Amino acid sequence: MALYWIIAVSFAGGLMSLLLASIIFKNANAALTNNLVSLAVGTLLTTSFLEIIPHAMEASNNNFHDISFTVLIGILILFILEKLMIWRHCHGSHCHKHTECDTQSKQSKPIGNSGIIVIGDLFHNFVDGILIASAFLVDIKLGLITALSMLLHCLPQEMSIFSVLLHQGLSKFKAYMWNIASSFATLLGGLLSFYILSVMENLVPYVLAIAASSMIYVAISDLIPDLHEKTDAKDSIKQISFILLGVAIIYFLHDSIH
Repeated sequence: MALYWIIAVSFAGGLMSLLLASIIFKNANAALTNNLVSLAVGTLLTTSFLEIIPHAMEASNNNFHDISFTVLIGILILFILEKLMIWRHCHGSHCHKHTECDTQSKQSKPIGNSGIIVIGDLFHNFVDGILIASAFLVDIKLGLITALSMLLHCLPQEMSIFSVLLHQGLSKFKAYMWNIASSFATLLGGLLSFYILSVMENLVPYVLAIAASSMIYVAISDLIPDLHEKTDAKDSIKQISFILLGVAIIYFLHDSIH
C-alpha cells in the first residue's frame, strides 16, 4: 500500500506543484511570493518537530540521542553542501542567485544557464522523493503531511525557477517541459528509496531524521533570511500571520488524524 501512495503522491505532487505555481505565477508579485514563503516556513518547521522527529524516535525504539545527533549532523552536512554551491535554490526575484541568472541572461547564455537551474531543481526534487518515501514507510498519515509540507515549500521554488527560465529566453512550452522533467525526479527518488529502505528497515528512522534536518535547514537558512529582507511593520505582521497559519494547518492535521 505504501508503494502506491509514494507513486501517487510523488507523481501528482510534482505536477500539482508545477500547475499551481504556473497559475499563481500569472498574477505573481513580491507580496504573494512572500506570503507563500512564510506559509512554507510554518509548515516545514511544524512538520519537522511535531511529526517527523517524534516518529523517527518511535521507529528507532526511542533512541532519542542517536536521532537528535542525526538531525544535527544532517543540518551540518547541508550547510557544507550549500557552501559548495550544490544545495542552493531561489525563492524570489530578489534573491542573489536569481539576480545572477538575470544578469547572465543578458549575456545571451540561456541554454547553459537553464540546464544548471534545472539540474539543481532535479537534485532537490530527487531528495524530496526520498524524504516522502521514508515518511510513508513509517505511516501513511505521516507521509501525507510530509507531502503537503513539501508541496507548500515547492510552490515558491517552482515559481522562481519558472520565472528565471522565461527571463533567460525560453518559451513557456520549453519552461514547462524542463519543469515537468525535473518533477519526475521526485518519483524516481521515492521509488529508489522505497526499495532500499524496505530491505533495510533499520535505516528508516535515520532517513526521517535527515528529512527533518533538511526541512529545518531550508526553513531557517533559506526561507527566513528572505523574509528578513522585508522590515516594514505591515510586511512583518503578514509574515508572522502566514507562519502561524502554516503552524496551525499542520497542528490541526496532526490533531485530527491521531
